[in-house]
Amino acid sequence: MNTSQQNLKTRKRVTTTLRLDLVDKLDELARKTKISKSKLHDEAIDDLLLKYKSKNL
Repeated sequence: MNTSQQNLKTRKRVTTTLRLDLVDKLDELARKTKISKSKLHDEAIDDLLLKYKSKNL
């Protein structure tokens, strides 16, 4: 296990792809808000899970 993986105590590294327009918007949002893209991803996935939970899925 390399050093960067050892430092991920409460997180897990995942790999995915995004539409290019979303990447640009995410980069801009992270820059403007000074919130890490990782934290923005967390928030977006939390919102998505709430959306589908309300649909009883």
